[in-house]
Amino acid sequence: MLPFADADWQTLSVLPAQSVEHGEVFTRRWVVDLILDLLAYTTDKDLCDVRIVEPACGSGAFLGAVASRISASCRRHNRPIGDAIAAVSALDLLDRNVQQSRAVVAKQLTGDGWRPSEVEEVAAAWVKQGDYLLRPESAQRADYVVGNPPYIRLEDVPNDRMAAYRSVCSTMGGRADIYVGFYEVAMRSLAPDGRLGFICADRWMRNQYGRQLRQLVTSHYSMDLALVMHDVDAFDDQVSAYPAITVISNRPQGSAVAADTTRAFGAPQAGDFAAWYVNSEPESVSTEAYQAARMPHWFPDEDSWPTASPARLAVLEDLTERFGLLEDGKTGTRVGIGIATGADKVFLTNDADLVESDRLLPMAMVRDTTTGALDWHGTFLVNPWTTHGDLVDLSAYPRLATYFEEHGAALRKRYVAVKQPQRWYKTIDKVDHRLTRRPKLLFPDMKLTIHPVLDEGSLYPHHNLYFIVSDVWDMRVLGGLLLSKVAEAFVEAYAVKMRGGTLRFQAQYLRKIRVPDPAGISEGDRVALAEAFDKRNVKAATEAALRVYGLAELPD
Repeated sequence: MLPFADADWQTLSVLPAQSVEHGEVFTRRWVVDLILDLLAYTTDKDLCDVRIVEPACGSGAFLGAVASRISASCRRHNRPIGDAIAAVSALDLLDRNVQQSRAVVAKQLTGDGWRPSEVEEVAAAWVKQGDYLLRPESAQRADYVVGNPPYIRLEDVPNDRMAAYRSVCSTMGGRADIYVGFYEVAMRSLAPDGRLGFICADRWMRNQYGRQLRQLVTSHYSMDLALVMHDVDAFDDQVSAYPAITVISNRPQGSAVAADTTRAFGAPQAGDFAAWYVNSEPESVSTEAYQAARMPHWFPDEDSWPTASPARLAVLEDLTERFGLLEDGKTGTRVGIGIATGADKVFLTNDADLVESDRLLPMAMVRDTTTGALDWHGTFLVNPWTTHGDLVDLSAYPRLATYFEEHGAALRKRYVAVKQPQRWYKTIDKVDHRLTRRPKLLFPDMKLTIHPVLDEGSLYPHHNLYFIVSDVWDMRVLGGLLLSKVAEAFVEAYAVKMRGGTLRFQAQYLRKIRVPDPAGISEGDRVALAEAFDKRNVKAATEAALRVYGLAELPD
């Protein structure tokens, strides 16, 4: 149920329907039919006995198809159209859309031979004016929810209405689009085994503002299908909406389908895809117009859902099922980031005589990792930290004290110094001196391909480098595994991709990588991985990794 009572609705209902951009993008009929087929909303069922909801009906694109199917179902099951008076609930904010949608329904039903008096009553009952996110009827149970929810950024909604939306839709955090709320309210309204089918922008599957919605899906519902249609002419008008059809069910997570389309995907191909989808075989399909693969489950992590070809997503989902995460307390494997100083121009130096020698900590920089073998260029951290994690007493280090005082104005202006003025010479992060001595794999933040570099235990990483340490792994073996295209596939599926195809190898993406139990890798594969790492041989590393993961190949 939605979290508002009748009294609250009286308050919210008087909010003005201000003139905002209503985010109307109207869907082509063949796309509507595809969605209804994917939901199994078909005429062989007695559609009078189920309830389908359209939250924002617009000009009636979905309602025309729904009316056609209900009409055929009534004929097939020998029922009058009046029996379907409660079978549809459609809303729209705009009166003109309500009137147009009723006209679409009336035209369809009248053309099918139903009496005008019955048709008028049914059309008026099916389509009403209102705000789906705020009307209490939205909480009534639905067997199906379908549609193309409006695309409006919350900052473009008047403040009072935006506050009302946020009060009833917990997933609409940050800079969310209003369609996030439509997903939430629709899912919460689903009856057991009820199904939602939306065509909508797919940004919520990966962007930060969709995280709470993803969490809701993974916690309580089943993500059944994600059909990406970025290059498909799915709407009456040309829009850049990155659309995808999603099917979500009110049941525990079951099998899922990942699918992608090309410009060749149209009405005939949609029919073929729907026929494949409703059957259990084969596991995958690839045509000129679409590719699709079935997976035992959808991805469980709400942080972000991966993006890749359906075949590759199926492989990644399989690896997710069979292997543990890279970061693992059992093996003491940890992913971290190097030190942030807040003033690199002060804290970093190439002058080995600048201050007392024990106040200079050799630093690993991105440029030291370029060749794949660590090549230190002589950068030091001017280190204010003791081995116990305390700030040094500057009176014990006169040269250090003099140096910091020379730069005192700049250091004291930093946020960390303003917060703790007595600790004005601290770096943002503490130095953990144990990290220097540990063997570790270093990863530059931005790179076209995955690029692990081994530090045997001599340098401390800068904040543009991420690192991996482990209590169990041989770092050369792990390095070979992470040099492979299999490991890169995980990062590529989750990471933000920069201009020119550059990937971000940040900690949150490295943590997505799945790895086998190091004890379960054969001696021969351990040697192969270590040698491939030493030689920077990505092909050999990938071949060994495929054996370790039990894969025949890594799909494109």
